[in-house]
Amino acid sequence: MPLTLDVEIITPGVRLIILQRPQALNALTTELLGELAAELNTAQADPDTRAVVLTGSRKAFAAGADIKEMAERNLVGILDDPRQASWQAITRFNKPLIAAVNGFALGGGCELAMHADIIIAGEDARFGQPEINLGIMPGAGGTQRLLRAVGKSMAMQMVLTGEPIDARQAQRAGLVSEVTQPEFTVERAVQIARTIAAKAPLAVRLAKEALLKAMDTDLASGLRFERHAFTVLAGTRDRDEGIQAFQEKRTPTFTGQ
Repeated sequence: MPLTLDVEIITPGVRLIILQRPQALNALTTELLGELAAELNTAQADPDTRAVVLTGSRKAFAAGADIKEMAERNLVGILDDPRQASWQAITRFNKPLIAAVNGFALGGGCELAMHADIIIAGEDARFGQPEINLGIMPGAGGTQRLLRAVGKSMAMQMVLTGEPIDARQAQRAGLVSEVTQPEFTVERAVQIARTIAAKAPLAVRLAKEALLKAMDTDLASGLRFERHAFTVLAGTRDRDEGIQAFQEKRTPTFTGQ
């Protein structure tokens, strides 16, 4: 059983993962990241899991790296950092991941939220990369994903000043898709996850992959992959079911085949 996570199967197809270090504002220790990576690997291997919601507490999604742990790590420890393998596993997760963010999402917490495909934020959410205040810089994708999400100017301001932005600013910038009352953040994220879980799993996976390719490849390559994925899906049973259900005016039942 994970020591730093709670895991719930909310409904068939939807798994909820809750970061559970509230006394430390869910600071991301090596243990927590390792358990999260392992849980996402489990979810990825489970054919019944079609979408995952990731959240923290009302006060903090995750307030960054664990500073005490960081202080104990010298240069050799940074070069041989076991957290890198955990971050890579989180990055490779190929099913829809929805972050429900309340409170602080700072440093590694902001980077973790940006690993999600969709971010739903409570009105009290704060997003930031304050590493510069410690004489360092983001090291888990913060410079790369933040710039792609909010653009050069805002990313530069956030990273170089260390100042956070609020949920509404994050939504206007494109970092967050929806802002809710804090008490409804997880509920809304689960609602979206349920909607996605009802879709054809192969189509969802390939659509996610195609969208992510738009971030790190040229247009021509992205279009080639999109056409390839579209062609692959044309030969699936779910495609036939979707068309037949539309013609029969009923809800389709997708099986992932």
